[in-house]
Amino acid sequence: MSCTAIRKESIDFLKTLSKNNNRDWFNKHKDKYVEAQASVIGFADALLAEMNKHDKMETPSGKKSLFRIYRDVRFSNNKTPYNTHWSGSFKRAGKQLRGGYYFHIAPGNSFIAGGFWGPVPDDLKRIRQDIDSNYKDWRKLLAHKAFVQTFGQLVGDQVSSAPRGYSKDHPALDLLRYKQYILRCDFTDKDVLSPDFYKKVNEVFKKMRPFFNYMSEVLTTDLNGESVL
Repeated sequence: MSCTAIRKESIDFLKTLSKNNNRDWFNKHKDKYVEAQASVIGFADALLAEMNKHDKMETPSGKKSLFRIYRDVRFSNNKTPYNTHWSGSFKRAGKQLRGGYYFHIAPGNSFIAGGFWGPVPDDLKRIRQDIDSNYKDWRKLLAHKAFVQTFGQLVGDQVSSAPRGYSKDHPALDLLRYKQYILRCDFTDKDVLSPDFYKKVNEVFKKMRPFFNYMSEVLTTDLNGESVL
């Protein structure tokens, strides 16, 4: 099997880890972890190479894209020490290119996502200003056939009512309430283990670009369309 494919052993390791999520077991099977991680790194390297053909990425390598398997349990009620999924993210290069890419590989719960996970207050304010002024453009962008077929709709945390400064009867209240602006696409375990999975993920990431391009323009200009960089 190609080194660009995620191996079945990498998924099986996660299943076993979920049943033995403790340091003693993990330390005894560290070699299995390294082997399992290797094919995920190969997948991420291949994906990054594809993405650099159509986007400018700051992330230097597939390995650098991966999140640690070790959980930060300091502020969590769940004290299990290890994540039971593989995940990673890719950062776009430069201040002009906004939006981030993320992949999450877990048995029965694999997906990719992209967008704006935690906009800083100034960015969130600017996004809402644009929705307020140009919500018809937002409706058109989010109703595009390719967007709906791939992502369905935006996902992300929302405030419970109208954000401060906006009316509860605003025609785009549903969009204004978002605190995160995320696109998500799910994959089956069969998809994940296919030799061309990295190509499938790349194609979905490419379909995020119209949204990223629009948001990049919004977040790098003021209300008059003048650059803020």
